[in-house]
Amino acid sequence: MSQKDYFEKDYYAALGVAKDASAADIKRTYRKLAGDLHPDKNPGDAEAERRFKEVSEAYGVLGDAEKRAEYDEAQRLAASGFSGSGGFPGGFGGGHPGGYSQGFSAEDLSDIFGRSRGGAGGPDLSDLLGGMFGGGGGGFNQQPRPTKGADAEASVSLSFDDAVSGVSLPLRTAGPNGTRTVTVNVPAGINDGQRFRVKGKGQPGSGGGPAGDLLVRVSVEKHPIFGLDGNNLTVTVPVTYAEAVLGAKVKVPTLDKPVTLRVPPGTQNGRKLRGRGKGITTKKGTGDLIVTLEIVVPQNLSADAEEALKKYAELQSGDPREHLGV
Repeated sequence: MSQKDYFEKDYYAALGVAKDASAADIKRTYRKLAGDLHPDKNPGDAEAERRFKEVSEAYGVLGDAEKRAEYDEAQRLAASGFSGSGGFPGGFGGGHPGGYSQGFSAEDLSDIFGRSRGGAGGPDLSDLLGGMFGGGGGGFNQQPRPTKGADAEASVSLSFDDAVSGVSLPLRTAGPNGTRTVTVNVPAGINDGQRFRVKGKGQPGSGGGPAGDLLVRVSVEKHPIFGLDGNNLTVTVPVTYAEAVLGAKVKVPTLDKPVTLRVPPGTQNGRKLRGRGKGITTKKGTGDLIVTLEIVVPQNLSADAEEALKKYAELQSGDPREHLGV
């Protein structure tokens, strides 16, 4: 986009938000519009593609606090009669009604409006207006100030195995210049709902500034056995009542090969055991295997087993509900 666009385009109308809308409202509105208008959702629809580019360009300005402040200042000047290309009303475009001429520098305009950076705290008009005019003693010849591009957002779905080991994959992103495909490296051990940052893959900068970053949100498909908790691998392992009471050694699955863990005598339901170093390996190190024990209550007892359990109950002393006072 050119600096002239700051004077001539109504980015608030493009997004359908009020000029005093909060940053959160602007972001929420853009996400909804971008989702509804995305080319993948509207193949062959030229009007949807035009609107998608329009709202993306608008968010590229209004979604950045510094760019939004400069845009608002340009709009204020436009409302007072300054066009960004034809100068001020009354002959201030380079010649005065009295027959003499005078060139204005960006610094002169900053002084006139009292908005130079560090004064009233507003955007620097020498940055905003510089380069719009040419010629004339002291005319505008400055290049626009380099500005970093806005960050872009994308989402991706991964299999459990890809989330654990990491994967490189192509990802389509959208922006003011249309859609493009970038290759991203998903780090190993990423969890469902996490985001990671890809440097320099966001919206392009202006005035020679660097591109923004791409923020990728990840959703991970559930595994039938395992779960992830940071770098830790989690699994629930059933044990019998006898194993929990008397203690036992049980085999537990991992992503590699099974390991044997010791169940202490008197283990309660829900107790967690830890297999050191049996979790996920990432740049930050290797996590553990967290095993949650689940005591299985038998549904059908043989007559002998039922009789034995009754004898056991007769031999037991104490009331496990005594503390409830009932």
